[in-house]
Amino acid sequence: MSVDQATVRRIARLARLSLSEADVAPLQGELNAILKFVEALESVDVDGIEPMTSVMPMKLRLRADVVNDGENVAGVTKNAPQSEDGFFLVPKVVE
Repeated sequence: MSVDQATVRRIARLARLSLSEADVAPLQGELNAILKFVEALESVDVDGIEPMTSVMPMKLRLRADVVNDGENVAGVTKNAPQSEDGFFLVPKVVE
C-alpha cells in the first residue's frame, strides 16, 4: 500500500494541518515508510504469544478501596482561586 499526494493532502485537511506544496512530497515519503514498516510487522509470527503491558513481568500495586474525607482539606483547597468552608467556589454556569 502506498499513499499518493492527493491522499496526503486529504489526511492533512482531516488533521487540520496546513501544508505547503513543498511539504507534501516529503510527508508522502514519510507516510509510505511508516506503512512499509507496518507491513513488515504483519509478517511476524505471533501465534501463542500472550499480549504484554510491559517487558518486565510485574504485579500492579493496588491500594485499599476505602472511602475517606481526604484528611487534608486545607492542603487540597489552598491553591483554589476561591474556597469556602472546605469547598471550591466556582462561577454559576447554568441559569
